[in-house]
Amino acid sequence: MPNPSGQIGRLLLLRRRPATPSAAAAAAAAAAAARRCFTTTEGHRPTMVHKRSLDILHDPWFNKGTAFSMTERDRLDLRGLLPPNVMSSEQQIDRFMADLKRLEEQARDGPSDPNALAKWRILNRLHDRNETMYYKVLIANIKEYAPIVYTPTVGLVCQNYGGLFRRPRGMYFSAADRGEMMSMVYNWPAEQVDMIVVTDGSRILGLGDLGVQGIGIAIGKLDLYVAAAGINPQRVLPVMIDVGTNNEKLLEDPIYLGLQQHRLDGDEYIAVIDEFMEAVFTRWPNVVVQFEDFQSKWAFKLLQRYRNSYRMFNDDVQGTAGVALAGLLGAVRAQGKPMIDFPKMKIVVAGAGSAGIGVLNAARKTMGRMLGNTETAFASASSQFWVVDAKGLITEDRDDIDPEARPFARKVKEANRQGLREGASLVEVVREVKPDVLLGLSAVGGLFSKEVLEAMKGSTSTRPAVFAMSNPTKNAECTPEEAFSIIGENVIFASGSPFKDVDL
Repeated sequence: MPNPSGQIGRLLLLRRRPATPSAAAAAAAAAAAARRCFTTTEGHRPTMVHKRSLDILHDPWFNKGTAFSMTERDRLDLRGLLPPNVMSSEQQIDRFMADLKRLEEQARDGPSDPNALAKWRILNRLHDRNETMYYKVLIANIKEYAPIVYTPTVGLVCQNYGGLFRRPRGMYFSAADRGEMMSMVYNWPAEQVDMIVVTDGSRILGLGDLGVQGIGIAIGKLDLYVAAAGINPQRVLPVMIDVGTNNEKLLEDPIYLGLQQHRLDGDEYIAVIDEFMEAVFTRWPNVVVQFEDFQSKWAFKLLQRYRNSYRMFNDDVQGTAGVALAGLLGAVRAQGKPMIDFPKMKIVVAGAGSAGIGVLNAARKTMGRMLGNTETAFASASSQFWVVDAKGLITEDRDDIDPEARPFARKVKEANRQGLREGASLVEVVREVKPDVLLGLSAVGGLFSKEVLEAMKGSTSTRPAVFAMSNPTKNAECTPEEAFSIIGENVIFASGSPFKDVDL
């Protein structure tokens, strides 16, 4: 057998055949094989490989990474273990060199540590070599390294994942795998999986459509679940569903790892997600599937489609809502009010995406139940919210209201009485409403400008609350320093990204 180290990039990979029925048949097959001239298209003799799946990807002699052809991936049980785009060796070299050149520039994520990406690389290499030590380091230093393995640094990682990719982690299901997913799930070696975090890369944090590079968000989230929640690392699975990307920059990038096509939509998109869900629950019927960073258009539809059939949830719609609701109830307590006063709080919400609507629904439902759990109670609860999106205040006068936001649209006459109109700016709304809470889920960095925070000083509450929940750090609506310096030390501040303590 030829030396495998001399054959990397030129493998003809064959499946093992079942035992032949007789010695004569075996001899005939051997003679026939001897007469055949097995060569690759480059004219080199092939290497027979007996390893399969992750064993090949973890073997530096045989691993070709994204250069494995689709035929090789099918024969070697690699389908789904690599990003879907097949690259030549030359393209792989170009990708590596582009990554080296990027190191010459200091990448920054707003006010975060300029060395964060370098720290992530070091931690990732440790993860590749020794997973036990990796999680011990993370657990022992969770305060320091949580911002490295997840937000804000994970946003930077996803943006640069094409250059950072070295060793595959998790699974990739793509539109090109339709009809194959039921068998693909068995390429993953773990017999038991407790938790899957899946994304389609369409709305990564506040960074938009990052396509297949969004896998970093699923990896980072599960790292936190292992380190902070104690989930068995051998029973977690990060997943990327690649249905294309509408990010033109990625589509034009020759070293992009994903499908270089525009996103599927409508029934074609649903068909891919349906097949994925059926496949993973067939192999792991007790798994919990967390949907992460799906665009609003699909976040609610998929949640409604699967929530009564599968053990799943949407982190942006439900997870963010749970955390935000806890913060809102905590603000009531911090303001020195009884909890029954929560339905009286005036809340201005900046952002009407999946996270914003999820928080609104959770807060409205809680208020409605406190008020008697009747239709009138829920109508009264809805009147406590003023929702501002990119077009301004949402009222019933708007022609193209998102169906999910419609229950929170202000009545025109009511808005007029308050001196507001359809499309009123955030600062106008805050100035007129004088809210108890200003909640930011807009993914627009600096949205809570000096004028907006100055307007919050007119709040009817003695301790107004400002929640700048967008991430990563550069997308936070304001910083704690800005909130405390402008509104005063009585402000209650919460954020979706880590900030250093503020000296008052």
